[in-house]
Amino acid sequence: MAQTVKLIATSAMGLESLVANEVRDLGYEPTVDNGKVVFEAPISAIPRCNLWLRVADRVKLVIGEFKAITFDELFEKTKGLPWEKYISEEGKFPVSGKSHKSTLFSVSDCQAIVKKAIVERLKQKHGVASRMPESGEMYKVEVALLKDIATLTIDTSGEGLHKRGYRVGQGDAPLKETLAAALVQLTNWTPNDFFMDPFCGSGTIAIEAALIGQNIAPGFNRAFASEEWAFIKQRLWDEAFEEAENKANYDQPLHIIGTDIDHKMIEISKQNALEAGLGGLITFKQMQAADISIKEENGYIVTNPPYGERIKDATYVHELYNTLGKIMKEHPTWSVYLLTSYKKFEQAYGSKATKRRKLFNGFIETQYYQYFGKKR
Repeated sequence: MAQTVKLIATSAMGLESLVANEVRDLGYEPTVDNGKVVFEAPISAIPRCNLWLRVADRVKLVIGEFKAITFDELFEKTKGLPWEKYISEEGKFPVSGKSHKSTLFSVSDCQAIVKKAIVERLKQKHGVASRMPESGEMYKVEVALLKDIATLTIDTSGEGLHKRGYRVGQGDAPLKETLAAALVQLTNWTPNDFFMDPFCGSGTIAIEAALIGQNIAPGFNRAFASEEWAFIKQRLWDEAFEEAENKANYDQPLHIIGTDIDHKMIEISKQNALEAGLGGLITFKQMQAADISIKEENGYIVTNPPYGERIKDATYVHELYNTLGKIMKEHPTWSVYLLTSYKKFEQAYGSKATKRRKLFNGFIETQYYQYFGKKR
């Protein structure tokens, strides 16, 4: 087994640079592409990246890349890859696929051919006469064709990395944990600063800020598909979890507040924080935006308020943003970071943002408006 593997950390559009920074912080050298970050690393990077990447969607193991413009070429080149080094004799290996700007545009046919090629390779290498049992651990294979280049990967994460394991409840439009972490990382907030989310919903932004503030690995309380893979020694997982435990700073005091007009969401936020091991570290209060009271000289607001996507909500949302803008005008040393798809946000808020960044909340195109506090 080669000691170095090629990995892809996938991400939402616009967040690739953040994922690249996280990969770099783990000691690997990434290359950034659209929607993904590619890097070579030791096998130990699979446990470490799954545990530590806050913004990535998942981590994929690259088995091979090659040009394929015929089905025969796809079959033979797939069969020529060393699948037996990764997939055990009992392993399950469903195949998904996608194709863009490629001669082989039929995804279902590509999936079937890749599946057949892997079966033939594994039967030959594992010495299986009939069909593969596929009764053991899971190896989700993907064939991705882009401009006639086929990339074959196995998903190491299992459930998406946004599934931290702490969400026991949520509202109607929950923010993904990975995007919430990105919103925090795109600020200059430090754990010693005050932090507020006045539209906290189920508490995701506040919880992700607390995890960042105490340097707690986001994947510490969940499992990953690759934990069951024989070629990744248990020792590597033990070392990765030990590293995460040693790097956590549980003694770091935090000043994080989440408020919401809905008392049910406040209760859900408290339950989620407790499940994340942050019970008592975050203050959640039922409160409407108009009643926000700021006593601290400096601080940060990071929030994902209602967008007013429905026409009948537009007036309410406009007034909501106007109220927040008036409040924060009285606190010019505070920094405000707000994600919304509302086109007239700056007009409603009452001032132009210092900076803005296009991000996608699911399929909704949004702007991340950033107002930098004035230093005294």
